[in-house]
Amino acid sequence: MNPKELAEKISKNPKFTSGHRLCGGCAAPIIIKTILASTDKPVIASNATGCLEVASTIYPYTSWDIPWIHSAFENAPPTISGAVAAYNSLRKRGKLKQEMKFVAFGGDGSSYDIGIQSLSGALERGENFVYVCYDNEAYCNTGGQRSGATPLGASSTTDPAGKKRPGKLEVKKDLVKIAAAHNIPYVAKASVSNVTDLYMKAEKAFKVEGPAVLVVLSTCPTLWGTMPKDTVTMAKMAVDSCFWPLYEVENGTYRLNYRPSKKLPVLDYLKPQRRFKHLFLPGNEHVLKMIQQDVDSEWEKLLELCGEKK
Repeated sequence: MNPKELAEKISKNPKFTSGHRLCGGCAAPIIIKTILASTDKPVIASNATGCLEVASTIYPYTSWDIPWIHSAFENAPPTISGAVAAYNSLRKRGKLKQEMKFVAFGGDGSSYDIGIQSLSGALERGENFVYVCYDNEAYCNTGGQRSGATPLGASSTTDPAGKKRPGKLEVKKDLVKIAAAHNIPYVAKASVSNVTDLYMKAEKAFKVEGPAVLVVLSTCPTLWGTMPKDTVTMAKMAVDSCFWPLYEVENGTYRLNYRPSKKLPVLDYLKPQRRFKHLFLPGNEHVLKMIQQDVDSEWEKLLELCGEKK
């Protein structure tokens, strides 16, 4: 499917419509529209508390043109698991013949931190649903607090950069590998910089039998301090610097989906973002070096896992 055909498919009969109150330049609507367009089957969704939930369902309005269930921060996976159980029961008793798909959406706060226990449980049980984490790398809905997804060196409202600390001192948690460790059929890392790749991964996720997980970088101009018009550009820089590599894990086999022809220095990706501006002041050069070393190390490990090491 070429980009024009894909754009037409996503815009035709959208399951997530305009009129939401998400910030200008927020990548989440692109992610949700693309994923929901990847299946022609009816879809039921659960949505953890977060930016997406509060901005798309301001009573009495909604942007969701599908059955949609609001869940607390910690329980979107078991909520959709309950819907799957009800569906299976109705099918078994012959009361429902139509095939349906199930998806749960959560930000990084509800995925990496608050809800990781219930997500792990649903994956371990082999529930037949797709879990989507739109990862904007902080608790953006409640003021930009640090999360387990916040990168090394980033300044946040609960871990601000100052004289004593250059922002967050810990590296970002690896949710993709955590999900893959559950031996589920499909896990993938995607970005709005490559919507075709995102669409194809979502299509695969909906087709597998059992749980699937998609972790998608969701640019946040409000927290990151970037321009709304640069949403896709920033996402592409994350991919081209290997800060956010595109790959998938299908039945335990790692596969690299994109290899930059020329790897971008990580500082080129960090410099336009306000949350990293302190790292470019004298005295923080070592933090930039640590970030580049960490990205390089993880990239080399990924190449080995994917059988791409040269």
